[in-house]
Amino acid sequence: MAQQTNKVWFITGASRGLGRIWTEAALKRGDKVAATARTLSSIASLESQYGDQVLTLEMDVTNRDQVHAAVTKAHAHFGRLDIVLNNAGYPLISTVEEANTDDIRALYETNVLGPVTVLQAAIPLLRSQGHGHILGTSSNLGHISLPILGFYCSSKWAFEAIHESAATELAPFGIKVTIIEPGAYATEFGSSQLGNFMSGMDIYKDFKMQFLEGMKGMEKGNPAATPPALFQVVDAENPPLRFNLGSHNLPALKATYAERIATWEAWDAISSSAQ
Repeated sequence: MAQQTNKVWFITGASRGLGRIWTEAALKRGDKVAATARTLSSIASLESQYGDQVLTLEMDVTNRDQVHAAVTKAHAHFGRLDIVLNNAGYPLISTVEEANTDDIRALYETNVLGPVTVLQAAIPLLRSQGHGHILGTSSNLGHISLPILGFYCSSKWAFEAIHESAATELAPFGIKVTIIEPGAYATEFGSSQLGNFMSGMDIYKDFKMQFLEGMKGMEKGNPAATPPALFQVVDAENPPLRFNLGSHNLPALKATYAERIATWEAWDAISSSAQ
């Protein structure tokens, strides 16, 4: 696949993790980027390093007015948006019983409603252009749910459903959609919540300790290895709706769906009797 440069990106959550790595990689290959973060100071260094290639914008995805203003400003500044990367998000690490309702609501505001706001701000501009590629950073947990991460997983299941619907709705307008599904990578993702994770009800402490030890022992990918794969997706003439990032996802997904199909088939006679 021939690499196409000079694309214009709009990236949310550009201050750290994969969002920061992808922002800098796009700039290094000669693309232009409207980089957004909740605090402008966290991405201010990009301007001194990349000059006119980058536009830094303070934007919280939960602030609808701020999102619409940022998307509009980025489009006007560069004259177009080729790629809209819906990347902002964070985990909630808690058992179902222990989780605080306010924390659950805040998670969904950022991981589900925030990306929807970005879509609703960007789609009219992409439609008027007659082209565009929406990327949504989900997770391998957009298909599989783990204990302690159930609320985060559920937000990614919703995120995937919304982007999949958008893919069908927007195809007639020349707009492509790809859901990026990273596996485990060696970033700071979730590290700030480990203190809260170990508090809570005594009956779950041993279980949570075992889970944490298991997570520590997981082989994690190198986030710096991801940009070339991402660029092949955005440069492809027919990019996939879903794209696994990393080598561990596909085996796990095959096992998960094989188990689901086996269960559905085992119960099919009873299921069909209810028709």
